[in-house]
Amino acid sequence: MASFDFDQAEGLRRMLAGARPRVVTFLSSTPSDDKGAMLVNLGASLVQGGNDVLIVDACQREYGVARRLEMERHASLLQVARQECALNQVVQRSAQGFDMALLARDGQAPEAGSDEARRLATAFDVLVKNQGGIVIVDGELNRDGGFAVPLLADAEIVIQVSTSATSITNAYGLIKRLSQELGRRPFGILVTGASEAEAKVVYDNMSTAASRYLAVTLSSMGSVPADEYLHRAARLGRSVVDAFPLAGASVAFRQLAGRFALPGMRRGGAHFGS
Repeated sequence: MASFDFDQAEGLRRMLAGARPRVVTFLSSTPSDDKGAMLVNLGASLVQGGNDVLIVDACQREYGVARRLEMERHASLLQVARQECALNQVVQRSAQGFDMALLARDGQAPEAGSDEARRLATAFDVLVKNQGGIVIVDGELNRDGGFAVPLLADAEIVIQVSTSATSITNAYGLIKRLSQELGRRPFGILVTGASEAEAKVVYDNMSTAASRYLAVTLSSMGSVPADEYLHRAARLGRSVVDAFPLAGASVAFRQLAGRFALPGMRRGGAHFGS
């Protein structure tokens, strides 16, 4: 049985405290499959732009990105926490060029506050600190309104929303729940399935409501239009930026990737940029 010495991991965590990659946790008020498609294409676009990218599937109930890529049976960080495998067995390279890791398989989750939960958080911290680029987390809130590991709450948080009234209402509910759990902090908003004009209306309305009723600042991360080429690329098992580089969605994802790769964007709950 492979083992992972967590006392050494704690020491390693302290040694590596200086250099931390950018970590962005994505939540969504759209169907889970929409979020998966967005993350796959964003990851591929960042890789095309020369970035090192790790996507971590931290979903325990939702349809996560690992399942979308049929990578959900690989070794997980929870198995590292249980000393069932080594940390270097967790990261896998996807066909789209980015690395993938799974927090836990089959909806498993340690009891909050348990030693196993602490070990999982340590394994996640060490994994992240060994990355040199951008770490994207396919996240969800647990039933208590928190995250599976504490570092996700300290990361930048971006909420994906569509133009539907239900999605907008649910996104606002997410922001309110997060604010109650984490305190006042900014959140990024990414509007998908929308033109730039439609996305601006959605963002402006949400930003005004969040500022007025929650005293929360939102930042626009941009938008991705509805595009049949997204579905065509998915059927081919490829990213849209690879299969159809001139499609409207490809242009939008390259712009989005450029925005996420900007060096001055703040970590740990700070300003995302204009």
